[in-house]
Amino acid sequence: MVELQLLRPDHSAALLAFERENRAYFAASVPDRGEEYFASFDQRHCDLLAEQEAGVCFFHVLLDPAGEVLARVNLIDVTQGEAELGYRIAERAAGRGIATAAVWEVCALAARSYGLATLRAATTLDNTASRTVLARTGFTITGETQLADRPGLTYSRSLDDFSPRHSDR
Repeated sequence: MVELQLLRPDHSAALLAFERENRAYFAASVPDRGEEYFASFDQRHCDLLAEQEAGVCFFHVLLDPAGEVLARVNLIDVTQGEAELGYRIAERAAGRGIATAAVWEVCALAARSYGLATLRAATTLDNTASRTVLARTGFTITGETQLADRPGLTYSRSLDDFSPRHSDR
């Protein structure tokens, strides 16, 4: 059984292992994080936790039964009831519906626990898997963009269907 958890200090080692093990896999579809990311990982992890404590971001990890990170699903730049959704799925977990399930779960958390009304996302045109996850989880295309000099699309999703008043009907 997998479990979605809000990022904590003790996730640091597992998250770093996830990023290292999947670096080449991620770089095929999203810009590489660069050497500095890994060199300053511990400080970056502390900075993320501080942002989360301040309520400007919510970082999540999806853990397998052994405590290894299968995915991360983040809500960043929380402001005025909106946030940007971002996610990364381990290569070994790809194609199993894990990303779709994790995004659904974070959409529900965003509405019910964090009080958000709308999520935004973006992905490159050639990232078919990410575009599929966004479509399956109710995101609609809102425009075009460039992500690290690659053509992409922007998306948005209302969270009204996750609100407590909607689920009481």
